[in-house]
Amino acid sequence: MLSVRASTAARGSSLVEIMVTLVILAFGLLGVASLQTKVGVAEMESYQRAQALLALSQMTERMSANTANAANYVSNTPFGTGDGQPADCSGIAAGANRDLCEWSNTLKGTTESSAAGANTGGLTGGRGCVTQVQAPNPALGVCSAGIYQVSVAWQGMAPTGTPVLACATGLYGANDAYRRVIAATVYVPTTSCF
Repeated sequence: MLSVRASTAARGSSLVEIMVTLVILAFGLLGVASLQTKVGVAEMESYQRAQALLALSQMTERMSANTANAANYVSNTPFGTGDGQPADCSGIAAGANRDLCEWSNTLKGTTESSAAGANTGGLTGGRGCVTQVQAPNPALGVCSAGIYQVSVAWQGMAPTGTPVLACATGLYGANDAYRRVIAATVYVPTTSCF
C-alpha cells in the first residue's frame, strides 16, 4: 500500500514541476519577443541613418563640385517630402537646380518602389536643408570663405532628445523628439583675395 501512495505523490509532483517549467518558459519567450521588437526598431533606425548619411554625402559632394554657385543651393524651405520638385529631373539644366531636384528625389526614396508604386528606397519623411552660415568675403584683409550647412532630417521610430539643428522643425507631428537630423559643413574658399 505504501508503494501506491509514493507512486501517486510522484505523479503529482511531476505535474507541478511541469507547470512551473512551462510558466518559466512562457516568461522567457515573452522576453525574447520583446527583445525581437526592440531589435527590429534599432535595425530600422540604423537603416534610416545610413540612408541619411548617403543623402548628406551626395549633396555635400555636389556643392563641393560646384563651388562657384554654392549660394544657389540655399533655400528657406526643406527639400524632399512635400516639396514641389518634379519626379523627373531630366528637363532641368545641369547645375544647382538639377542637383537639388535629384537630391529631393533621393530624399523621397524614388530609387525604389513597391508593387503598388509607393516610394520605398528612402527615409521616412526625408527632408534636406541647405543654409548659409557665412557669406564669402574676398575683400583684402578679410578673405573669409563661404560656409554652408547641409542637413538631412527624417522621422525616427521612437522619441529621443529633440535635435538642436533646425532643419524640418515641426514637420513630424506634435512631438519633435521623433525628428532625427544630421549635418555637414561645406567650405567654399575664396581665391580672389590672394
